[in-house]
Amino acid sequence: MRSIAILNQKGGSGKTTTTVSLSAALGEYGRRVLVVDMDPQGTATDWFGIKDPGRGITDIFINVKSLLDLVRPTAVMGVNLVPASAWLIGAEKALAWEVGAVQIFSRAMTALPHGQWDYLIVDCPPALGILTANTLIGVKEVLIPVEAHHLALPGVDRVITSVQTLRNHLNPDLRITGIVACRVDSRTRHSKDIVRELRSRFGKLVCKVEIRENVRLAEAPSKGQPITLYDSHSKGARDYRDLAREIMAGEREVSSL
Repeated sequence: MRSIAILNQKGGSGKTTTTVSLSAALGEYGRRVLVVDMDPQGTATDWFGIKDPGRGITDIFINVKSLLDLVRPTAVMGVNLVPASAWLIGAEKALAWEVGAVQIFSRAMTALPHGQWDYLIVDCPPALGILTANTLIGVKEVLIPVEAHHLALPGVDRVITSVQTLRNHLNPDLRITGIVACRVDSRTRHSKDIVRELRSRFGKLVCKVEIRENVRLAEAPSKGQPITLYDSHSKGARDYRDLAREIMAGEREVSSL
């Protein structure tokens, strides 16, 4: 099972959009996907239409429940979800004082049945706190969505530094599997320049696929559907299917950063 954290500290980066849309696209291609919503805002949980998440993922931290017991079905083919809830906020504060708290999620992952899912995809919080640390110690790969805007570029460096730190000290298997440019407006020079700078600075680490700015993609959360269901012929749906194929094919080298 491939385990991928979707991570960026900057709001509006396309983090949750990428989590939901990529997972749905992978499901369309016959992959079995378990999404874990680790963000206390619970946007991915809402997007998948989970109305009563209970404590969700919080229960592995405060009640020592099995991760498998928290898995919910979704209306999206091939996709299951471990939901988030506002309880995560309190859990994060409590965990700050607990010895070994950063390894709770990695221990929970080891108890998942072998072969039940092809991908585990985690929507991380937009902050590098203990929930994100838990995620990065548990997973093997990080995918960094980046809005095609100059203010988003420093966030990429911060994420890379965090991944390096966690890999050096706690998870030697952790790698950056890609940086994906999101909200790319090919009509503007600014957007093109940002994508060009990303490719210049990070080379093959930047995904070949770019996620274009798309009104239908922006509407999808309010409809409680991933873009692949809400408008399967939209640019957003096509782009995320292309990204799914790129991820599945492993065309890019895994970063050695």
